[in-house]
Amino acid sequence: MANKSLATAPADQTILVTGGAGFIGSHTCVELLDQGYNVVVVDDLSNSSEEAIRRIGEITGKPEKLTFYQVDILDREALNKVFAAHDIDAIIHFAGFKAVGESTQKPLEYYWNNVTGSLVLFDVARNHGVKNIIFSSSATVYGDPEMIPITEDCPKHEATNPYGETKSMLERILTDLHRADPEWNVVLLRYFNPIGAHESGRIGEDPKGIPNNLLPYVAQVATGKLECIQVFGDDYPTPDGTGVRDYIHVVDLARGHVKALDFMGGKVGTGKAIGLGSIEGPVAKDGTRSGVAIFNLGTGTGSSVLEVIKSFEQACGKELPYRIVERRPGDIAENYAACDKAATELGWVAEYDLARMCADAWNWQSQNPNGYNA
Repeated sequence: MANKSLATAPADQTILVTGGAGFIGSHTCVELLDQGYNVVVVDDLSNSSEEAIRRIGEITGKPEKLTFYQVDILDREALNKVFAAHDIDAIIHFAGFKAVGESTQKPLEYYWNNVTGSLVLFDVARNHGVKNIIFSSSATVYGDPEMIPITEDCPKHEATNPYGETKSMLERILTDLHRADPEWNVVLLRYFNPIGAHESGRIGEDPKGIPNNLLPYVAQVATGKLECIQVFGDDYPTPDGTGVRDYIHVVDLARGHVKALDFMGGKVGTGKAIGLGSIEGPVAKDGTRSGVAIFNLGTGTGSSVLEVIKSFEQACGKELPYRIVERRPGDIAENYAACDKAATELGWVAEYDLARMCADAWNWQSQNPNGYNA
């Protein structure tokens, strides 16, 4: 069965977003709707809220172009019904468990949900002639990187946790799908550290329980929900001794997915295979590409833990208590991206700086101290 064309106008395309009620997924839905796409969301709501879907419609003013199904990607029958009801052109695949620490405690659940669920999704998509997919991958696939900044030519290493391993496995599976059937049009987006929130303050990161990531933890200390920020180690070979990471505004990240759809449709970039693991496939008459394209999405600059805390203090107007504790096993000193390929091929560059990320995160957190559970 031939693949779907992505050379048409956004208004003529329907994008399936798995995990679309989540943090990155919800912001990506906003950007897709703003660009005129029709959006179908499947999400099992195990780590998200249907309220996010309502607010996506509110922000964009286009609730009629957004359809939501509470569906687990492991449920083949339910997925088949979604594909039968909508003429899906491409998939943006976010759905999956994502807590690094939890993955070390529950490896079987992570492999089952993230890998098996994705296999069900890919098989159902293939049976319906949908072979365009953007996969939400992660910089964790680089393991302890051989180069800083990290380019797409950096070799992948064994991930330090099962969560990262599921990302690496799924990259390989999608690559093998293209090798077996060159019509598959795959983009692997390797994210660095998404933070921030939509400028409206209506959608943002809403972790269940105690946050695993730095910024939502800092934000909850700022609202008084948590007492003190823990800084894991201050003896790294970095300017202030704390770990350095590449933080990217979630809206910038979301826009990268829209640009990736343009790339897949042959509307931007050369389509040349650039980076380790990239494959240049045949191009359809209308310009729709095929192959495996890999892009880092980050800002290209690193910020330390203490710099993030200081920036958030400026955003919220108060001093935040923190204490230095032991390093966490597996943490590395610094990790940030080289994003030249995304700039050249996607026409995408991150716009927002750390101050804006913290200001938008605080706007969300202060308006929604209990997340979507008002």
